[in-house]
Amino acid sequence: MTKQERATRTRDALIRSAAEEFDRHGYALATLSAISAGAGVSPGALHFHFENKAAVAEAVEQEACTTLRRTARIVYGRRSNALQNLTDTSHALARLLRDDIVVRAGFRLSCSDDSRTELSLRQEWQSCVQQRLAEAADEGLLAAGAGRRQDLARTVVAATIGLEALCRDNGEWLSPKTVTGLWRTLLPMLAGPESLATLEPAGTPATPAHAPVG
Repeated sequence: MTKQERATRTRDALIRSAAEEFDRHGYALATLSAISAGAGVSPGALHFHFENKAAVAEAVEQEACTTLRRTARIVYGRRSNALQNLTDTSHALARLLRDDIVVRAGFRLSCSDDSRTELSLRQEWQSCVQQRLAEAADEGLLAAGAGRRQDLARTVVAATIGLEALCRDNGEWLSPKTVTGLWRTLLPMLAGPESLATLEPAGTPATPAHAPVG
């Protein structure tokens, strides 16, 4: 293994350890000593990669953001209609929040006043929802009385992000069953009768179970 490869592996281990600490304790109570210990490296090795705790938190958020963007691109590349794509993307997001500690910690950090950075994972999701609803309107999928797209986007974002907040006490909130139930409620309010008949609230079988960071 080259020196660069070792450095990359150490940095990745530190980010994952930090994510575990931030997810378990929050930003304020997480310590650099616990993060370095969890990664199996010395405090000096941590400070070689990150100046302070804020820099570690920013790296976790950036890694989570990269994963979310890649996942959205993968789902979008399947070219289903916009409302199905939005549904599928939310299922993929829920799986990441359940299974990927870095994404879950990144979301928690993103809404923490203690570790606020220029990134906002919730804003990233809101932008994705707004884009898909605009595409749904262009495709003629939205119900005639569905209301303003801005209000629709806020409703979808509030409902889906609400599951992320609730899952901190009970992981069932991000289960496939719960997300499917959410879309069974939302889709009849969003979609016209013809498009509604073609939509699958449980997501399409091609929805990725997990997308790697990149």
